[in-house]
Amino acid sequence: MKYYSLDKSLFEYNRKAFCQCLRTGSLAVFNSNDIITTSADSTRPFKQHTDILWLSGVDQEESILVLFPDCHDEKHREILFLKETNEHIAIWEGEKLTKEAAYATSGIKTVYWLDQFESIFNQLMSEAQAVYINTNEHWRANTEAQTREDRWINWCQEKYRGHEYLRSNPILHELRAVKHDIEIELMRHACSITEKGVRRILGFIKPGVMEYEIEAELWHEFVRNRSQGFAYTPIIGSGRNACVLHYIENNQECKAGDVILMDFGAEYANYASDLTRCVPVSGKFTERQKAVYNAVLRVKNGAIKLLRPGKTLKEYHVEVGHLMEKELVDLKLITMDDIKNQDPNWPAYKKYFMHGTSHYIGLDTHDYGPWNAPIPSGSAFTVEPGIYILEENLGIRLEDDYIITDDGHINLMESIPIEAEEIEDLMNG
Repeated sequence: MKYYSLDKSLFEYNRKAFCQCLRTGSLAVFNSNDIITTSADSTRPFKQHTDILWLSGVDQEESILVLFPDCHDEKHREILFLKETNEHIAIWEGEKLTKEAAYATSGIKTVYWLDQFESIFNQLMSEAQAVYINTNEHWRANTEAQTREDRWINWCQEKYRGHEYLRSNPILHELRAVKHDIEIELMRHACSITEKGVRRILGFIKPGVMEYEIEAELWHEFVRNRSQGFAYTPIIGSGRNACVLHYIENNQECKAGDVILMDFGAEYANYASDLTRCVPVSGKFTERQKAVYNAVLRVKNGAIKLLRPGKTLKEYHVEVGHLMEKELVDLKLITMDDIKNQDPNWPAYKKYFMHGTSHYIGLDTHDYGPWNAPIPSGSAFTVEPGIYILEENLGIRLEDDYIITDDGHINLMESIPIEAEEIEDLMNG
């Protein structure tokens, strides 16, 4: 881990909030992610499951968290099971958590090695009436690959068939949507690292630069500031590539006269930032490019005023669509007749703005939160409208990260340049 140690009070607070939502007499289990193999003896860098991370702060493979708030034995109301460490493991793999370090990280006093899990868990299950299992219920999840959590659930349900099984994920979607003050500061720090990357590349971009060279400059800046790197696979799309929503090849030359759409963000302590900026390769927008740019910026500024607690995301996206309609008419991309005769299931503006405007953000780039229930105060969102004009080889998207409050919002990226003129000045300074 490159990041500084976190305050364990965050995880103590999270566990308390979660346990208050459990049915009496039940326990909940959370597993770490697998280390993903590639081929031969190679593996991908470990990425912790964000649920066990949110509840414990343990950023280590082969870990299990058990929460049993009603357990008769007080020391078994919170238990961590960890891979046993020793001098050999420390030499070959690096230092792992000791029991003392696990307590300092999580605030959990009872820590066992993994080889004790089955015997301890068997005792707990003799007392528990129900088990909360942690299935992945994110609406965009791809669940084809079996995870360590999946394997454990299969094992538990086969071994303990008489128990009732309940779901942790709906509780986590509600709780994780609202950010603790410590989380907000971690996200703010991730955004500050992203800002360093933005300012670095504005003086670097010029005709002839390759998209991957920009990506490399960002990676360098992120890692030197204690980030693990990108929070998600970055998009560095110049010219026509900017019109491909999930363009990640980043292998083309940036040519004079084109605009580059760059969607990237640094992570810090596993918390994501998510930013999009568009800049002219030659350091100056054309009149048309600037008109489209400013139209997107107006929609973004209008959208954040609409994103308020108590509103559903469906309602919000309909309202943002109306803002975009006006801009597209003014840009002569659609007409009032197009709007009048549109398919209500695919409005006319969708030809040039085909994705949603906002998503939750936090430990996951597309984080947990209610999509059909009212937006909660204290939640974190992106705001990212865009206009994509394939026939003009021009794609503009602008994106910042916000905390939604009772009386407004906090822009975690307010110091990152976004006005077209400021972008031009910094590129030519």
